[in-house]
Amino acid sequence: MVTIDDVAELAGLSKSTVSRVINHYPHVSQEKKERVYQAMETLGYVPNSSARSLRNKKTKMIAVIVPRLMNPFFGQLVESMEVAANQQGYQLLICQTMYSQDTELGHLNLLKTKQVDGIILASLENEWNNIAEYLSYGPLIMCNEFDESAEIPIIKLDQIHGGYIATKHLIRQGHTRIAYCSGGHKSMVANHRKIGFEKALAEHGLRFDESLGFFDAYTIENGIEVFKEIHKMDNPPTAVFTGSDEVAAGILTGAREYGVDIPGELSVIGFDNQVISRIMDPKISTVEQPIEQMAQKAVHVLVEQINSNNKPAKERYELPLELIIRESTVGGPLRAVE
Repeated sequence: MVTIDDVAELAGLSKSTVSRVINHYPHVSQEKKERVYQAMETLGYVPNSSARSLRNKKTKMIAVIVPRLMNPFFGQLVESMEVAANQQGYQLLICQTMYSQDTELGHLNLLKTKQVDGIILASLENEWNNIAEYLSYGPLIMCNEFDESAEIPIIKLDQIHGGYIATKHLIRQGHTRIAYCSGGHKSMVANHRKIGFEKALAEHGLRFDESLGFFDAYTIENGIEVFKEIHKMDNPPTAVFTGSDEVAAGILTGAREYGVDIPGELSVIGFDNQVISRIMDPKISTVEQPIEQMAQKAVHVLVEQINSNNKPAKERYELPLELIIRESTVGGPLRAVE
């Protein structure tokens, strides 16, 4: 029988460190956590507490995996999920990946070791075929980020429509040279928004200038850097579509530092309708995502999966988006195009 001593020996760590990792104590480095998880995986070790949970069938714990809680979108999503989980008698465990594939797989081991009853994937760092094997240990669902090949329930938003209505608004304000700014290339959410962005351009006989594409932008600091790149251009865009209100706020911050008028010289539209979009000066036009509704649906669907002995259905739940127009795109000198 494999013991915690065997795990400690294989991981090259002390027994106490392994115990802290298993029991989710703070102040253990990610590198040590991954060594412990790998050793447990290799040896097929299941902690005693997890074995008790297995006998009792339910832990009444579910986990949500997000990239970073500092992003207001994910902070609000997790808060809403925690409320929904508590209402159904579950506790919510919050797991950050910081965009690391290995960290994501480490969090998925919580399902394998029976420390949670199910997991909500609100972000996705690995390919689905690297995640699918964890279904044999318990239910998974996707919420927000998604992979259409996944044979599990997905709660998502019509991101193509979101990219379309945001870009259509900018075109109606008279803009024909529009920059596109988003997160990672592998994100299905970002890819679908770009499809909607280019669809709106095409309807007006416009084409996307690839030199106006900015990627891997997630934070206010990233937005400031995007603005600096734009400001250096000989032929800069007159508007920017961004994938988050944080990035949009960063662009506005950079514009203020350089004395560029928003929206007179540069219009900016965000995404999410976070608090920051309403407190910036000028207030930021954005696309509102129904975060609370999405969180409630995700928890409800996951709990249904936990309580069901059936194979997870490939169900798709799509929620609506709404364009919110504010001062960052309205009031400029350009003539509206219908």
